[in-house]
Amino acid sequence: MKIQRLSIFIVLVLMLSTVFLTGCEKLGFGTKQSNALGNRPDLDCIIANDFYAVHFSTYLQPSKEDVSADSKAAFVPFCQQIPRAGKMFFTADLIDRDIRTTPIGIRLVEVEKTGEKAPNDIREIRTITEIASQLYPRGAVEAQAEVDKNGDYVLYFLIGDAIEEDDKFRVMLEVGVEPSGSTLPVIAVISLGGGVLLILGFLTYVYKRKSKMQGQDSQA
Repeated sequence: MKIQRLSIFIVLVLMLSTVFLTGCEKLGFGTKQSNALGNRPDLDCIIANDFYAVHFSTYLQPSKEDVSADSKAAFVPFCQQIPRAGKMFFTADLIDRDIRTTPIGIRLVEVEKTGEKAPNDIREIRTITEIASQLYPRGAVEAQAEVDKNGDYVLYFLIGDAIEEDDKFRVMLEVGVEPSGSTLPVIAVISLGGGVLLILGFLTYVYKRKSKMQGQDSQA
C-alpha cells in the first residue's frame, strides 16, 4: 500500500514539473532561449511606447569568418543587442494599422547615456543615416546602415510631424554586446529543484519509517 502511494506521489510530482516547464516554454523560456543566439526576434521582439508598438529585428551582415563557418546560419536576426559593428539591416513591422497611413522618417544616431530620466537620458553624438519620411502601407519599415564602431545607438522612427516625444519612436541599440540568451528562468530552476528535494525527503521518510517498523517487529 505504501509503495503504491509512493508511486502515485512521484507520478504527480513529475506531471506537475512537466506542466510547469511546458508553460515556461510557451512564455518564451526554455528551449527557444537555450541557444547561443538569445535575444532573437523569434522570441517575439516587441518594442513599444505609450502609443505605438512594433515587431523589431536587426540583421548583421556576415563577416568572412561567419560565411566560411556556416553560410546559412551566419545571417541571423537580433533584437536590440548586437555583437559587433558592421553593416546592419533593420526591420520593423507596424502593429498599429492606423499609422500605416502616416509618413514615417528614420534616423540612426550614435548616442551616449547621461544617467538622467527620459527623454534627457541620452545625448546625440552623430547621425549615422537618415531616411526621408514616406508611407509604409504594408506595415514593413526597413532601413540599413553601416555602423563603424561599438557603442550605444538609437534608431528613431519619426511618425508624422514628430512633434510630440511619443511620435519620436525610438529603439535603443547596444552594439558590441553579446545577446543575453537564457535557459529556464530562475523560478523554474528553483521549483524543479524543490520538487526533487521533496521526492528525496519523502523517500527518506518512508525508508526511516520502514526501518523503524522493522526494528520494532524484530524486537517483538
